Amino acid sequence: MMKELAIRKVGGIVAENFKTAKVFTQYGIDFCCKGGISVSDACEKNGVELSSILADLEQIVVQPEEVHYKDFGLSQLIDHIVTKHHSYVEETIPALKIYLPKLAAVHGGRHPELFAVAQEFLLAADALTTHMKKEELVLFPYIKAMEEADSSGFSLSQAHFGHINNPIAMMEHEHDTEGERFRKIAALTDGYTCPPDGCQTYKVAFAMLKEFEEDLHTHIHLENNILFPKAVNLYQKLNA
Repeated sequence: MMKELAIRKVGGIVAENFKTAKVFTQYGIDFCCKGGISVSDACEKNGVELSSILADLEQIVVQPEEVHYKDFGLSQLIDHIVTKHHSYVEETIPALKIYLPKLAAVHGGRHPELFAVAQEFLLAADALTTHMKKEELVLFPYIKAMEEADSSGFSLSQAHFGHINNPIAMMEHEHDTEGERFRKIAALTDGYTCPPDGCQTYKVAFAMLKEFEEDLHTHIHLENNILFPKAVNLYQKLNA
């Protein structure tokens, strides 16, 4: 597998699986204008360790397993959300922050909507980064503490935010805001459709935006429809 990847063209790999674009970007390899060379040649030209990039490329596609999230405990579900969805957002934002302004600069004359797309995504990136930190530092630790108190039989002191509905309502409001923002981005891009004159970076950026929105939908679903209702029920039980 690794030997086959080494001799394949960089641009061809990205065209087949857009997720590999993040790996090439991470290593400073141009998959767009200079994507017509093999991975091994690109590594030699850019001073990149071939074995490292091949290992990252091999692991880029992971087959999803069927998971029943409703059966998860609160702590288990929180760990999954942070490890999979929060990490995905943190890892994907830097690449899109590079691609989208670049697209606007190069193609904005013919496709002026790209400036609005870049601006909306930058706003979403900042908002989601702050949002996730609030969850990780305030709400999620308290939910875990509630679960621990329930299992151990110990009492739990009142949180500084009062009733747990208060931070949950704030998180749900922010979910709505970002969901609406991505509906706007989808409309601006005609459902993430790359125009006929779009380059490889154009295709990759739109594919990544589409995946980003899909992941955000799953992320919000797990919190709004599973985690938060369970947390409220436990809060009511502990405070009965």
